[in-house]
Amino acid sequence: MNQGKVYLIGAGPGDPKLLTLRAVEALAESDVILMDQLVSHEVLAHARQGVDVIDCGKRAGHHCMDQKEIQRLLIERARRGQIVARLKGGDPFIFGRGGEEAEALVEAAIAWEVIPGISSGIAAAAYAGIPLLHRSHASSVAFVTGHAGHEHAVGSQGADTLVIFMCGSTILQIARELMEGGRAPSTPLAIILSGTRSNQAIYTGTLMELVRMERIELASPVLAVVGDVTTLAKKLHWFGPPPKPLRLLAAPVTAGS
Repeated sequence: MNQGKVYLIGAGPGDPKLLTLRAVEALAESDVILMDQLVSHEVLAHARQGVDVIDCGKRAGHHCMDQKEIQRLLIERARRGQIVARLKGGDPFIFGRGGEEAEALVEAAIAWEVIPGISSGIAAAAYAGIPLLHRSHASSVAFVTGHAGHEHAVGSQGADTLVIFMCGSTILQIARELMEGGRAPSTPLAIILSGTRSNQAIYTGTLMELVRMERIELASPVLAVVGDVTTLAKKLHWFGPPPKPLRLLAAPVTAGS
């Protein structure tokens, strides 16, 4: 039996129309799709009839399949001679653990290809009317994870714009760390819920306004942008409702998935 192949596919930030043409080709070719939970199910319209779809169910704090099991399944299915699509939100190599999966495939001598996706760090900001780089506001940008247990402020303070992924439950602590690390309390920021999706919502304010809140618990997907460029959201917003004051997040808010 001929050995199969694995595609590590970036499905983009949420809007199914932002899927790349190469991703569409790979989905149509695949026998099985291992799909992360935040990926829009609308992209499955590009898959062939009868494809085996496996929900990997990865959200912060809840994984119905751990990373080692996912990698084992990729290898097992490819060794059966199947074409396997590993479908991830955003880009596979931007906080998507695609590098780990690629390493496992190489070690198992499995043929593979990475298909880049539009990172939510870029797309959600763009859909919120926030240019991450702007000659008058920012000449550098840093991308960091907001997962608990990571050091958020260290290593990011030199960048004009900071993009924080997966920060729904940690954004208050991150804001404190940024101020302790030297960011001014008046530094503008934006929190984007469900970026690029029909229920996108944007909240803008300052680090100090955020730190003064007692508690925030936001459902995924959540992205935060810190820096002067976020002040452009009110002027440049073009998708969905205009930005709301950050203080409105003090009440419980649920973002769509």
